[in-house]
Amino acid sequence: MNLLIKILITSGLVLLIANFMPGVHVAGFTTALIVAIVLGLLNIFIKPILVILTLPVTIITLGLFLLVINALMILLCTKIVGGFSVDTFWTALFFSIILSVLQSIMNGILGEGK
Repeated sequence: MNLLIKILITSGLVLLIANFMPGVHVAGFTTALIVAIVLGLLNIFIKPILVILTLPVTIITLGLFLLVINALMILLCTKIVGGFSVDTFWTALFFSIILSVLQSIMNGILGEGK
């Protein structure tokens, strides 16, 4: 049940960000739901591999390279999910930062940050 709530919250946040951020396009709630699921799967399976492969760069940049990896996950999601597009790398970077911050806030509100 907890996973379903997180997916629904992420879907809503994707739609919210797409409405306010130029360069991010989502066809509808169903597409946002698919984006949330695909992002979750990419973060589970692909992101850890990228983090390990780029560990020296991540250490040199004091962890800031993880923002680049998050943006790459968003861009990869645009290639997988039809109806979801992000115009540029910088838009994907800002989208991933805003999405992460809002997810953290929502997790704190729902009491999962304990």
